[in-house]
Amino acid sequence: MALPVRTNFRHVQSFIQKFNVSKRSLSAAVRPDMKDPPVIGRVFSGIQPTGVPHLGNYLGALENWVSLQNQYSSVLYSIVDLHSITQPQDPKLLRTNVLDMVASLLACGIDPQRAVLFQQSQVSEHAELSWILGCLTSMPRLRHLPQWKMKSKQKNEGSVGLYTYPVLQAADILLYKSTHVPVGEDQVQHLELAQDLARIFNHRFGDFFPEPGALLSSTRKIKSLREPSAKMSKSDPQTMATVFLTDSPDDIALKIRRSVTDFTSEVTFDPENRPGVSNLVSIHAAMATITVEEAVSQAMGLDTGAYKRLVTEAVVQRLTPIRLQIERLRSDPAHLDHVLAQGASRAREVAAPVLKEVQQRVGFC
Repeated sequence: MALPVRTNFRHVQSFIQKFNVSKRSLSAAVRPDMKDPPVIGRVFSGIQPTGVPHLGNYLGALENWVSLQNQYSSVLYSIVDLHSITQPQDPKLLRTNVLDMVASLLACGIDPQRAVLFQQSQVSEHAELSWILGCLTSMPRLRHLPQWKMKSKQKNEGSVGLYTYPVLQAADILLYKSTHVPVGEDQVQHLELAQDLARIFNHRFGDFFPEPGALLSSTRKIKSLREPSAKMSKSDPQTMATVFLTDSPDDIALKIRRSVTDFTSEVTFDPENRPGVSNLVSIHAAMATITVEEAVSQAMGLDTGAYKRLVTEAVVQRLTPIRLQIERLRSDPAHLDHVLAQGASRAREVAAPVLKEVQQRVGFC
């Protein structure tokens, strides 16, 4: 897997020529107050519009997104609503969820001046490139992807969109000639498809797409508060299992107080034998920005009941400013629409010439 590397200035021009990274997109993403020059490369990632994110989303992805916009010269984040309709959606709720996600991303620290934040469906080049790449993808290759196996079994049969959405994921990445993609371990195989399709296209039509590398997050996965063997999820039927970024301090306290632990009062970090307590330690460490060892040290002399109050304090302190900012942004949907419109315009500036070159190489024009 490719990892970010520091590149000195004499290598910048050759990189720009190879990956078609425009000077405009580079300069727009660089902060003048940064002490170190950004890594020359383009980061792309997407998130489905499922409404307000939960604590696991924040620690597993969004916190890292905020950090990456300060590290890389060009960053794009997309609300991937085309992916969301592989499952039935209520149109009004989908629209609300898109705006809630924009508000949440902004509240978490995504800066539209440093990162291009846009709605996937508003950039038609995504769907057009997906069709071209789909014609280069074999059906057996898609059948082997784990998400198709899992989701199609759950529904007995899946839609064509569900079957081919990994190709759309690849198009999302390649459309911007992305060099790095932040992913979880369960998404690596889908990134490998994007790498494969870059190689296939380059072999058939000439060198064009870079092969994007994975940026694996070091953040521990946050588990369900009620079922610590499973990850925290919005679809969890147990309402006490998931902490959302808009939960009130009382809601957070109640959920953590009712979290599943065990009968041993001492706080230790042992994910295999004590998953519930270890999950609380992971949350505490992440929210207080300390190590797991420091979190366990702070818990010394506390039973799990008292430790839950300490964890609650760390979570409330971290999430309260985010919650208040989400509420403020939600009250101004016109501003959120404006952010998306500007983001889509900037994304098309990069996507349109890439698709045009693809069309020429394929023979469409």
